[in-house]
Amino acid sequence: MFLPARFYYCSIVVIACLALGQLWPVLFYVGASLLALLALMTLADIAMLWTRRGITATRHCNSRFSNGDDNPVSLQVDNSYPYAVRLTIIDEIPHIFQRRDINFPLRLKAGETGTVDYTLRPVKRGVYSFGHIRAFASSPIGLVQRRFTCGQPTDVAVYPSYLMLGQYEFLAISNNLTEMGIKRIRRVGNNTEFEQIKPYVQDDDYRFINWKASARTHQLMVNVYTDERSQQIINVIDKGRIMQQAFAGMTILDYAINASLVLSYVALHRDDKAGVITFADKFDDFVKPDRSPSQMNDILECLYHQSTNFAESDYSSLVTNVNHLVGQRSLLILYTNFFDYTSMLRQLPYLRQLNSHHRLLVVFFIDKERRDFINQQPSSIRGYYEHAIAAKIDHEQTLIMGTLRQHGIYSLLSTPENLSVNVINRYLEMKSRQLF
Repeated sequence: MFLPARFYYCSIVVIACLALGQLWPVLFYVGASLLALLALMTLADIAMLWTRRGITATRHCNSRFSNGDDNPVSLQVDNSYPYAVRLTIIDEIPHIFQRRDINFPLRLKAGETGTVDYTLRPVKRGVYSFGHIRAFASSPIGLVQRRFTCGQPTDVAVYPSYLMLGQYEFLAISNNLTEMGIKRIRRVGNNTEFEQIKPYVQDDDYRFINWKASARTHQLMVNVYTDERSQQIINVIDKGRIMQQAFAGMTILDYAINASLVLSYVALHRDDKAGVITFADKFDDFVKPDRSPSQMNDILECLYHQSTNFAESDYSSLVTNVNHLVGQRSLLILYTNFFDYTSMLRQLPYLRQLNSHHRLLVVFFIDKERRDFINQQPSSIRGYYEHAIAAKIDHEQTLIMGTLRQHGIYSLLSTPENLSVNVINRYLEMKSRQLF
């Protein structure tokens, strides 16, 4: 049982009357009467609230949350009291959110059902634990509150941003985006992918007559092939310590994971094979490029379990394993970050080796806060020094892109929040130009 503000306001009036009764005796009798009335009303209020369990509440949300996105949560509250009640609903959300505003007032009529909707935006993958739903109910008298504990503790797994798949689905199914040469062109012979068996017609290549099918149908049948347009797209994610820099509360490693998931979805809808490689101080996970119906789920599960040990990334191990595991020429999209121009030069020989057997696209990140700082006019000597250092770092990113271009390596410099869109656009551009 809890005592709300109304009970204390009434108590103050009673105490004031009793105190002033020392000066004016009539107020003492008024105060005593009010005290008796307050006691009776409080007992009546307790009896009304405790005669039955009148409030139930349930939580409705997805069993998986999408990292970096607003995930809806709905609370359904039922009032089985024969009178209207005022409620305060508190949902025990995972402590990692550190939110103090999950406190909702609600008024329900007799027998009415109400809902409370809110959203949660996680910025880290993992398992998040919800607690109970606490409902504090007041009757029309409003002198006491009864607390109801509803719902059950629930664990929710936060996965890479699968909600973005619907947002970018139009990129996967649209046929009017920059892509003109990736449609499957029917051409009998000189192709690599079997499509169907059809009756022989004049000008069909006799070398592709299917004699077994012809014997079964008693007419000449030929195999029809299509151009092999399926290509391998492999997202290569650096999990080294440099990828732990955070923007808007989320690390660039998680931004890269989200972009990899979305790009894989788009690539599969473009009839390409999508795969994933992760590495840090050693070669970690490898999801073989494929376009099977279960491929997206395999990629999602792989990306969900990624974490870092804050070690220095070993590019030599990456090159060795890619050469061993990936035989077909592929588009490798490497998500990484370079502290400065010198750090890129240390990895350049390995990047050139990857690019010699595959088409390599190196994706690294713009520090938007640093860009904003550079655009500001410094106001002190210290500010000029900081401005010069920030401008030097920014200029080195331009040098990195230029150096990679000189060695035939494609690059993409993107802000984290626009990473998914920029990577998809670059993939579509490279595919339309048949660069891999």
